[in-house]
Amino acid sequence: MPDGSQIDYDGLIPNNVGLNEDLRVRKALEVWHPGYIDWWKQMGPEGFQESLVYLRTAVGVGSEGWAKFDFVRMPEYRWGVLLAPQVEGRTIPFGAHKGEPAWQEVPGEYRAMLRRLLVIQGDTEPASVEQQRHLGATAPSLYDLRNLFQVNVEEGRHLWAMVYLLQKYFGRDGREEANDLLRRRSGDQDSPRMLGAFNERTPDWLSFFMFTFFTDRDGKMQLAALAQSGFDPLSRTCRFMLTEEAHHMFVGETGVQRVIQRTCEAMKAAGIDDPYDIERIRALGVIDLPTIQKKANLHFSLTLDLFGNEISTNAANAFNAGLKGRYREDRLTDDHQLLGAVYPVLRFNNGLIQSEDVPALSGLNMRLRDDYVVDTEAGIARWNRVFERTGVDFRITLPHVAFNRRIGEFSGCHADTDGTLLTADQWAKRSKEVLPSVEDNLFIASLMAPVREPGAYAGWIAPPRIGIDNMPGDFEYVRMEG
Repeated sequence: MPDGSQIDYDGLIPNNVGLNEDLRVRKALEVWHPGYIDWWKQMGPEGFQESLVYLRTAVGVGSEGWAKFDFVRMPEYRWGVLLAPQVEGRTIPFGAHKGEPAWQEVPGEYRAMLRRLLVIQGDTEPASVEQQRHLGATAPSLYDLRNLFQVNVEEGRHLWAMVYLLQKYFGRDGREEANDLLRRRSGDQDSPRMLGAFNERTPDWLSFFMFTFFTDRDGKMQLAALAQSGFDPLSRTCRFMLTEEAHHMFVGETGVQRVIQRTCEAMKAAGIDDPYDIERIRALGVIDLPTIQKKANLHFSLTLDLFGNEISTNAANAFNAGLKGRYREDRLTDDHQLLGAVYPVLRFNNGLIQSEDVPALSGLNMRLRDDYVVDTEAGIARWNRVFERTGVDFRITLPHVAFNRRIGEFSGCHADTDGTLLTADQWAKRSKEVLPSVEDNLFIASLMAPVREPGAYAGWIAPPRIGIDNMPGDFEYVRMEG
């Protein structure tokens, strides 16, 4: 396989994996390509397929100068197959095969397990595009509209990344899986996406910002764990995907931050000190802070379910096989095999939430989730600095990990945002106070009017501090007429 230093843009499929010399895989991807374009036109951003959008496209896989910006119609975007450069002499960094040369081909005994990992990761990428396809109609600015489309086309490229691995290394099975990735639909009753959070609706822009902050951060954690893989093509694929994923979390974090900023500014201008004076605050045409907290509660709890069961044989097997490591495995200082090690896992036993030490191999999902929570808390802290700067007495907090859970240890109980266990009746009442209500969602929806004048922003969100690619504030990021 080439070292990946150059990207070939001459053919139908941009790549740095030598597709011109790999005729079988090139043919398979070229056969798959029309179905992908059909999927994009059917399920991608609705109403903007002919618009010219100021998008970045990867032109290299190094850390410096890896992307260029230009106007492009989204169906003509140059999706492709891009892997990070190969590390000479790389060895498997964890598990039973630790220290052996990294695999360049699929180890036969782990074929089914690896295919499953690729399919699950691949399924999330088109799902988020499908969830967000209607948002363009209510974008609060051209800047935000462009950011939505950048996220969408890169999720599409991440689908290509997984499809390449399936097509190259799994033959007929891989081709069938690649076709199924285009067949499933987010929220479809008969053929839904594989993970629950990717079948939820994204009805408004606050939901989109929360999704890209919380759920794309799960994507970061999963990709970071897969980037440690002993299967070198997967490691290289995920290392480059992480470069693109960073922008998606930036969109979410700064989006919510700008919503908070605008609300605080409006409150101060109106002389409102009480953040719970919701009726007066909403009358200003901004989203009240308690509702932002409710949205955070919802998206955090939905995302925690993506980590699966806290105690997992599948996770233990993938680690032991050398296929999926831990977050920043290469920075950890233990034996990287977890022989005899334990890890504390929160469990719901006999009506109590308690910490219990379990074999560290079995608790890998819990560990990855704990790493996720720490990473998320850092982003929440940046939101809270807005309150400190503006003098508004409020803070966004994360609910307890047992709150509103449908998968794992806490799926069989009801817990408040502080972890207090509730009866079913208590939960029915309390959930209306800590999760978005129908009225909350209707109010947010009432604000979702499109703003398409360059440099203008909806009244519920503050402008960004700096433009994309350092463009001026009135830059026309999306040209509607194409």
